[in-house]
Amino acid sequence: MNPALPIPSTSVPTGDRSVRPLQVGPSENEKISIIRQYLRIALRWRYVIIGAIVASALIGLVVTLLMTPRYTATTTIEIARESNRVTNFQGVDREASIADQEFYQTQYGLLKARSLAERVANELRLVNDPAFFEMFNVGDDTNPAFNVVNGRYPANGRAERLRAAGDVLLKHISVEPERLSRLVSVGFESPDPALSAKVANAWADNFIRTNLERKVQATAYGRDVLQRQLVQLKGRLDQSQRQLVDYASNERIINLPGQSEGSAERPIVVDDLAALNAALSKATADRIEAEARFRQMGRGGASASALVNPAINGLRERRAELAADYQRLMTQFEPGYPAAQALRSQIRELDQSIAREEQRVTGSLDADYRQAVQREQQLQTRVDELKSRYIDVRRRSIQYNIYQQEVDSNRALYDGLLNRFKEIGVAGGVGVNNISVVDRADVPQKPSSPRMLLNLALALIAGTLIGAGLALALEQMDESIADPGEIERRLGLPLLGSVPKVVGTTPREALLNRKSDLVDAYLAIHTNLRFTTEHGVPRSLSVTSTRPAEGKSTTALALATMLAREGRRVILVDGDMRAPSVHALGDVTHNQGLSNFLSGDNDIERLTFRMEDLGISAMSAGPVPPNAAELLTGSRLSLLIEQLLERYDHIVIDSPPVMGIADAPLIGSRVECVVYAVESHGIRSTLVKTAIGRLLAANVHIVGSILTKFEPRKAHYGYGYDYGYGYGRDTGSKD
Repeated sequence: MNPALPIPSTSVPTGDRSVRPLQVGPSENEKISIIRQYLRIALRWRYVIIGAIVASALIGLVVTLLMTPRYTATTTIEIARESNRVTNFQGVDREASIADQEFYQTQYGLLKARSLAERVANELRLVNDPAFFEMFNVGDDTNPAFNVVNGRYPANGRAERLRAAGDVLLKHISVEPERLSRLVSVGFESPDPALSAKVANAWADNFIRTNLERKVQATAYGRDVLQRQLVQLKGRLDQSQRQLVDYASNERIINLPGQSEGSAERPIVVDDLAALNAALSKATADRIEAEARFRQMGRGGASASALVNPAINGLRERRAELAADYQRLMTQFEPGYPAAQALRSQIRELDQSIAREEQRVTGSLDADYRQAVQREQQLQTRVDELKSRYIDVRRRSIQYNIYQQEVDSNRALYDGLLNRFKEIGVAGGVGVNNISVVDRADVPQKPSSPRMLLNLALALIAGTLIGAGLALALEQMDESIADPGEIERRLGLPLLGSVPKVVGTTPREALLNRKSDLVDAYLAIHTNLRFTTEHGVPRSLSVTSTRPAEGKSTTALALATMLAREGRRVILVDGDMRAPSVHALGDVTHNQGLSNFLSGDNDIERLTFRMEDLGISAMSAGPVPPNAAELLTGSRLSLLIEQLLERYDHIVIDSPPVMGIADAPLIGSRVECVVYAVESHGIRSTLVKTAIGRLLAANVHIVGSILTKFEPRKAHYGYGYDYGYGYGRDTGSKD
């Protein structure tokens, strides 16, 4: 079975005329690849897309050939954030920041200023050059400003020509900053290469000059403003200084300058207090040391001064020697021995001398102690007096400091403005510029436009886009049924199968060839019909379509043939009494047939004929009646179906189309079900919906639909419906 054809489900019907739902093609929830959709649309409308591309390419080629060659000359300049500083020795260039974007955007805007364009036009004398305006097709004889008299323009129209020349230059100038750099390319395009180079270079030069002029003007204005402010601040500074001096004189406040640069002034009492405080500290230390020596001697101990006194130490050494001599004499003689008495006398004299020296040292220590106490007390009194004076000075210096702060503030403001005034004067005199020319423009040797390859590429891209847009628009406007999946999605009918378009042969011949694609397709449809009712293929059915020539007659003939090849007894009835066609398949006339029976002729045998090659019986439409619908409204059609079912297993009626006539609903209401044929790419879906609505209104049971004359290459989404019909035809191939 062809895998591209619908696969029947296994649901159980609810009645004789119930239809088993069929799974047709991809389900609604299955996602279709968007790439496959667009590819199928492109293949379907490929000639539209190719035509648009070819037309665009031809237009691009013609336009390119007709364009006048133009030459572009480019000058490269560097724009620094601001001019190099000559008055600030802490740095040369200013650091970049986010605010630089605003600066550079401003510079780019100034490069496209009208004033700059008019300045260049005036410098190059383009205002009075007729060749320049003629080159760019500006001005005409009707405008007095461009009326050439004796080869020259009139003087009274110069302002208008200047504006026109500026507009021309602005239109053809290009300013292109180089990314991540301070370089800017200024280019000018014109038919004259020499003019392009002159304009590009003049543009850069005049931009630099205008930048300098703006700085000079800004410097002059700033200098005037600063000069007025300096006069005001000088007056305020003088007034505050006089106020400070008057207050210091009245309050007798004397301050010494700071010890280091930048330090504040200090009162003179501070230095006196510091000096006396240092002397007091030294006197206190001396008094403590003298008191310690004095108290040590008062406790009966030898003072440190006595111990280190050389005179006392000499006397003590002499006494020790005499005492040693006396002890040696005592070992031999009595104390009354004259020599011993003399030694004792000398020892007593030495003891008296030592006592006198120690007393003298003690008196000296006492005097030193008393003198140290007196000095300390005097210094302490003087320090206390200076402290009182310092506190009084601090109290009187509060207002003095206020005046001093005002003087310092005025002096800082005055010094700052004075330095700024000097810097502006130096900068204005030096005239340092932050814009410089890196590369000057040369006369271009090759035209910059038109560019053949680029224009053709753009034309091809535009043609592709236009072709794609046209293809999508045509696809959206196309209401035809393009592929089997749209049967259920658009019409709401189950799909019984799709039938390929027969090319190079008749449908009858294709049916006789059991290996043809047509036979394979109708075999699949026949298989699906088995699952539409509980008893298999409906015993009576009609085949109809929206309008003629959609393949309904071929479908009726094919279904009857497939049923007959199963060994069933089948009869094909031509129900289209307005345009009969079945008789031609059997090579007979339609002098007798369905219309005869409906008119009262009950001889069915005489009204039918046999198609032996297809194995089926057939009944032609019979003579064309005046009004076929009147014959179908009676009960004779139902009677015919009953009698035919007694003789045949299946009845297949080739019904007339639905639109315009009432025959199809009348026939469909008498049979078990209706098979609806829809021509692929041949009928609008809205018409099919209308026709189906008419059948449903007549209580006609539509079992499903068949897509006829299907061409897989024209399908929208390419589900692969072309696969399977010719499977196994190539005997040389092996699976």
